[in-house]
Amino acid sequence: MVFVTGFKGFLIRNKSVFKMGLAALAIAAAADLVAGLFLGGMEEYIVMIPGMMVLVYSAIGMRGNIFGAVGSRLGTSMHMGTFEMSFRKGGILRSNMESSIALTFLISLAMGIMGWAVVGAMGMGSTDIWSFTFISMSGGLLAGLILLAFNVIIAREGHKRDWDVDNMTAPLIAAAGDIVTMPMLFLSAMFVKGCEGEDGSAGLPVVILTLCMIAFTVALVALIARRRSSGRMDEARRIVAQSTPVLVMCLLLDIFAGLAIEGEKESLVELAVLLILMPAFLNEGNALSGMLTSRLSSMIHLGTLRTGRFPGRDADENFAVTYIMAAATFAFIGAIASAATMLVYGDLGIGFGRVMLIVLVAGMITTTILNFLSYYVAVAAVRFSLDPDDHSIPITSSSMDLISAIVLINVILLLSPM
Repeated sequence: MVFVTGFKGFLIRNKSVFKMGLAALAIAAAADLVAGLFLGGMEEYIVMIPGMMVLVYSAIGMRGNIFGAVGSRLGTSMHMGTFEMSFRKGGILRSNMESSIALTFLISLAMGIMGWAVVGAMGMGSTDIWSFTFISMSGGLLAGLILLAFNVIIAREGHKRDWDVDNMTAPLIAAAGDIVTMPMLFLSAMFVKGCEGEDGSAGLPVVILTLCMIAFTVALVALIARRRSSGRMDEARRIVAQSTPVLVMCLLLDIFAGLAIEGEKESLVELAVLLILMPAFLNEGNALSGMLTSRLSSMIHLGTLRTGRFPGRDADENFAVTYIMAAATFAFIGAIASAATMLVYGDLGIGFGRVMLIVLVAGMITTTILNFLSYYVAVAAVRFSLDPDDHSIPITSSSMDLISAIVLINVILLLSPM
């Protein structure tokens, strides 16, 4: 009886979290399915361009890191009553818009160069550095502009309707990032292939456009670096300065997550259902960690979360919420990915029960890791006098990209008949 009463109280306290969180996760999972089907349809470019899977998953991870952090900062400002729907210079919204554009250019450039170097060093084939960097920067820019607009819309509607955007932004941005990033990257790849020389070198238009984007990146970052506001560091400058080091570190984690998938791409291509559910699985893990991290960050700012060596009762309750939402979400992913594969390809190539077992086992392992990782990253940010909104989401998201990829790949190898 006590357990029933306690559980009922738990559900009542977290009613809005379940209501808004599960709705956002369901929308995100359905959107990720579209991204997975698109990925399955681009098999030609996955095989044709060495390291394309590395670029795809690194780009998706970076979009979530940059714009997920924007959502977290805006959510915290709403909780603290400092948010206003205004584009005035120096305001919270405008500063986040300016910094996200600058970080998109900067990290996309780093992604192109670092991804090209790592793929070559791992002996996975070679692509011209200009081509690799162009795909990264142009795809990142096009996707980033769309996601920025999407973030502003969520902030406007959330502020107007008094929604808790901490429970919405992470999954919706993760899903939107999937949907827009993949097509933009593959459009850029098509352009590169259309301009490519007979020897496989980048065409002149690709080189010129890449140089223009690099020059714009340098000019934009330099402009923000010189700005001050009322005798103090400008907010956009602060975000860029504090976010760049952690985003570069996170980029390495995302590149290695992409390498883990790149190494198994032939097996994934053979079983379409696994290729289709991959984006949804990785990004739902990313979204769950983002939601948990956003809630913990807001609680830390408000002083309602007691931090210590071990998670306390407030953290434990948030962990339980995440487990429940994870179980429902991963089961949904397995079911809709299987249904979509049957509809498009006519055959799963693997039993439905096996698909569900793979997704749920990998999902629960991933959720256990993300619960503790989210808590200790948030605590560490506070201990080192860092803003959890700037650092927690990028670190947990990128770590979960790598962890989710490794967990899922290993569970697939263990439980599938490949």
